[in-house]
Amino acid sequence: MVNVTRGSDSSRVLAHGKGLQQAIVNEPNVFQIETKGAGTSGLGLTIEGPSEAVMTCMPDNRDGSCRVEYTPTAVGVYDIGITFGEKHIPGSPFKVPVVHSMAFENVRAYGNGLDNTKVREGVEQEFTIDASEAGPAPMSCEIKGLKEPPLVVDNRDGTFSVSYLPPIGSAGTDLTCNLKYNGKDIVNTPVHLKVKPKVEPDQVELSGEGISPKGILASLPASITIDTTNAGNGDLGVEVTGPDGRKRKVEIEDEADGKYKATFLPDDLGDYKVKVSYDGHLVNAPIPVTAHPTGSAELCRITEGREEHVEVGQEYCATVNCKNAGIGAVTCRIASGEGDDVDVEVEENSDETYSVYYKVKEGGDYAVDMKYGGNPIHGGSYNFKADSSVSESEERSSYQTVRTTKTTKTTEEEEYRSLELNRIPVPSTGGLLTAEVKMPTGKMEKPEIEDNRDGTVSIRYAPHTVGVHELLLKYNGQDVQGSPYFFFVDSVSSESLTAYGPGLTHGICGEPCNFTVSTKGSGAGGLQFSIEGNSKAEILCTDNKDGTVSVSYIATAPGEYKISVKFGDKHIRGSPFTSKITGEGRKRNQISVGSFSEVTFPGKVTTDMDLRSLNAFIHAPSGLEEPCFLKRLPNGNIGISFTPREAGEHEVSVRKAGTHIANSPFKIKVDAKEVGDARKVIVTGSGLTGGKTHEENTFNVNTKNAGYGGLSLSIEGPSKCDIKYQDKPDNSLDISYIPTEPGYYIINLTFADARVLSTVVKVTGEGSNRHREKIQYQREAVPVTEVGSECRLTFKMPGVTAFELSASVTSPSGMTEDAAISDVEDGYGVQFIPKELGVHTVSVKHQELHIPGSPFSFTVGKLKDGGAHRVHAGGAGLERGEQGIPCEFNVWTREAGPGSLAISVEGPSKAEIDFKDRKDGSCYVSYTVAEPGEYRVGIRFNEESIPDSPYKVYVSPDTGEAKKVDIGQFPEGQVLTNKPAMFLVRKNTAKGQLDAKLVSPSGAEDDCFIDTADFESYSVRFMPKENGINNLHIKLNQVHIPGSPFRVKVGTEDADPACIHVHGKGIEEVMSGQKTDFFIDTCHSGAGHLAVTIDGPSKVSMDCTELEDGYKVHWTPLATGFYFVSVKFQGCHVPGSPFKVPCTGKELVDKVTKESSTVVVETSHKVAKNQNQSKPALPAFKSNAAKVTSKGMGLKKAYIQKQNQFTINAADAGKLLNNLYLHLCVVVSIDLIGKC
Repeated sequence: MVNVTRGSDSSRVLAHGKGLQQAIVNEPNVFQIETKGAGTSGLGLTIEGPSEAVMTCMPDNRDGSCRVEYTPTAVGVYDIGITFGEKHIPGSPFKVPVVHSMAFENVRAYGNGLDNTKVREGVEQEFTIDASEAGPAPMSCEIKGLKEPPLVVDNRDGTFSVSYLPPIGSAGTDLTCNLKYNGKDIVNTPVHLKVKPKVEPDQVELSGEGISPKGILASLPASITIDTTNAGNGDLGVEVTGPDGRKRKVEIEDEADGKYKATFLPDDLGDYKVKVSYDGHLVNAPIPVTAHPTGSAELCRITEGREEHVEVGQEYCATVNCKNAGIGAVTCRIASGEGDDVDVEVEENSDETYSVYYKVKEGGDYAVDMKYGGNPIHGGSYNFKADSSVSESEERSSYQTVRTTKTTKTTEEEEYRSLELNRIPVPSTGGLLTAEVKMPTGKMEKPEIEDNRDGTVSIRYAPHTVGVHELLLKYNGQDVQGSPYFFFVDSVSSESLTAYGPGLTHGICGEPCNFTVSTKGSGAGGLQFSIEGNSKAEILCTDNKDGTVSVSYIATAPGEYKISVKFGDKHIRGSPFTSKITGEGRKRNQISVGSFSEVTFPGKVTTDMDLRSLNAFIHAPSGLEEPCFLKRLPNGNIGISFTPREAGEHEVSVRKAGTHIANSPFKIKVDAKEVGDARKVIVTGSGLTGGKTHEENTFNVNTKNAGYGGLSLSIEGPSKCDIKYQDKPDNSLDISYIPTEPGYYIINLTFADARVLSTVVKVTGEGSNRHREKIQYQREAVPVTEVGSECRLTFKMPGVTAFELSASVTSPSGMTEDAAISDVEDGYGVQFIPKELGVHTVSVKHQELHIPGSPFSFTVGKLKDGGAHRVHAGGAGLERGEQGIPCEFNVWTREAGPGSLAISVEGPSKAEIDFKDRKDGSCYVSYTVAEPGEYRVGIRFNEESIPDSPYKVYVSPDTGEAKKVDIGQFPEGQVLTNKPAMFLVRKNTAKGQLDAKLVSPSGAEDDCFIDTADFESYSVRFMPKENGINNLHIKLNQVHIPGSPFRVKVGTEDADPACIHVHGKGIEEVMSGQKTDFFIDTCHSGAGHLAVTIDGPSKVSMDCTELEDGYKVHWTPLATGFYFVSVKFQGCHVPGSPFKVPCTGKELVDKVTKESSTVVVETSHKVAKNQNQSKPALPAFKSNAAKVTSKGMGLKKAYIQKQNQFTINAADAGKLLNNLYLHLCVVVSIDLIGKC
């Protein structure tokens, strides 16, 4: 007998319906379950997701089916599980997305870009469209009244970011913003807007006690609130003039949201005048405000420090007892006999006394005037005399760390962690080092300074209040690199999470910066760290298991870094922190190895077609368009090389002068395996875990299975590493690097513009014993020049007279005029009077060749932009040097605006650096070294390297015998390519071997032929291969002779970089992934060597196409940020170069610190198609030489060895070059007394 029971089979159960595909939030959603034929068993239903959704199963329909209904209350993905006999049916659990219903009424748009009060010309506007509660649907945005469509970015979270730019000159234009969702207008649209002017100074609002009609209290800070919320974007200026006519110092603090606070100190009684300007326009008439007396000055007494005789350079302190003097403060003015004021610092102490610190820099008589609350202090007006009794050697022997106070800790102070900053670099030439800490209350305190005797100091400070403190560290009155430092102080007993340690305040390039986070028992799991600054900083965290987390990071470039510490997505107290990283930027070397996909152009291309006139582009399926490389194949056709970035069908086009050639465009297909994949790159080797100095440290990179792409390697560290690579039989690369200094090195490896690895390697071993010296000065903004005012550009060129120099100025409209050159203190000055606003080009030449740094840009009117890329440097000291002899060069910072200028010299011996500020936006620098060898001169502005920095300078040994050698019959006429030229070298009894070589503009070297001419004279023959400025290096016993290298101009045309004009969108503003271009007009500049380099956060695809009147450069950026486009002709920057180009959009590749792309072209002579095209032109002159008269005894009789004079009157002859510039050369040769 067999016992038969009912069974069940879950695989026969079916579930279907819309409720299992997609559901709508807050609405019933239904699906069906069919159990017919599955047997008898229990049916189980579960639902899991962002909300609790009640599920209801309708009664059995007696046919084996049932109806299920559920209502979710939150959007997201839900798991619906269906079991039969405790087993999942097919497809279970079902993943069901729950979305909002398609309700356009739930769409909202908001932001400043839709606010009629904030839309201004020339200012990018933004707003957000929030459709997160409306479900997915097409969205469109149209702004009528603009030529360019708005940029719409899908944030992938149901919201869209929209930006648009009303152009300059569009003020008053009516705009209509139409926003549609699923074809329907969203709520409160369309929006009607009217574009406002960029700046409205009359909308600036002033308030505060600093302009109160009731007046202010003398000696107490007075503040003015300046509200620019409705005034647009402009530069704010505040000027306060005292009763004595002297301007008072004004501190302006940005309080965000367009509001500012300006504070000044009224030290005297009487009427003050307050002027506020916005964007160069006076907001209102000068506001009078009266300072009234306060306190009881008669109760104040000077208890110590009332000196009658002081020493120059020594700091003194006077103490004023103000007990029971009431409300007020001590003010002090010390004036020299010539009326100049001495820097004075007044500090309030905790015992109702004041300390007055001062130091005089020059000898002479001085008058002191101390006041309290605006009234004179008893005995506060007196005189003293200063003289120089301290020798210079004593002053420079060591740091004078004066005014170091000793902190006495109290029970209250012990609740705060003390600050300790170690190894802060300072100049090692000796001088006065001072430090102050500004507390959150505004009160100043003195920390302890310790000289470490190694070119660094340590700072210690015991805080006693919570908040952000400011540390000001100055050397001889100038901020040291990194100063001021900011640090946050929190109580040790605080219940909040706290971060502390030197790495939050200060650090040194290439060295670990450390800080600690106290989690207060919350654990380390919710902590988040991020660091933003001038370089990528790798972060290493260690949980100490004691309630603290140790954090370490290494920055590779100096500058200001923002350190964010978050817990649970919220900033902890004091975050983000500001850390100043000092030291020199890390030395960086880079190699790039390319592997490209290559296709052959379909069809035949004639061999007479010049590839330089063609340009090719590849258009990817995503819309990305990039330039391609063209090359001639052995069969005469064209090969097209490119880096594939995505799979799919691509379109390749080849154009000539903007027109497709035959068979263009054509389609190609890129397979997925051809696209570069950084994840498939394999990197192994000991060189990634550690290294040794002066040895090869090797690792292997295998890209065999990674597709096509460029491999880029950069190594940054204390020294520039020599990088080598070798191909292996398995198609991998062995890469080795040789560092010369120990320390931490950062290795970055990218493939196909995606990061493969970024690791820190510690290198040990002996260093190269190189010395480094650095100076830093604060550069102030020079006054704005106006049309009609005299402008001057100064420079120094040792060994050159003004008669050997010439100068010209080209205005923005293209008018060129000669400029006068005159002797000024310690150099020469180019003077000219501008007739129009804008950027002028100043060309200065010596013997028809541009001097180093020329051509210069000189802005008349307000500067357009500033920064390190606007600083120029030039001079023999950046090209060559001699042991023990000052090496000199000029630095021009005028166009860069205000900022910090740092100059460093690194090499085999310590350098003595001398700096002279000319106060006109230029300065003169010289350095002297004791040992020969290769030196590195770095110039940085606001912590960024200027163009072409660092400079490699070879300092030769003492010339010795080479000093005797000179040259003769040097070619001064026309020197042509591929034609021999010759000159003589005379040894003049010097002993040794002569050597000569020619260096072309491209850097190629060619030996010269030396033959004996006669006794101690040699003929040197050379044959230049390139047009432009070639350099002849003449050496005796491997030491340059005086004047070497000599510059030779080669070519029939005057190759002048000042005549080149660059323009186009490609040097203005670009967007990632979109092809852009710019045009280089080389008409009127002659033939020469043209080089274009683009530096930025990604490597760019770039090509150059020759046109009839110049060259067009196409390029495609792939990452957002700033790109710098340098255009050089004959080795000199053309006017405006380098150009700073902002790039917006999406990140298409991984960002890097710096990538460079270069294209070089040998240009030919160009003639403008349009003869009226803008070119340098001379102005029309109206003059009449017949009306010039002359008279004087010098025209009748002349005497030997005596000054002979006569007068020339050209007052009635008209104007020459706007003013009369008379160049008169009189050569009188008297061999015997008689008539001449």
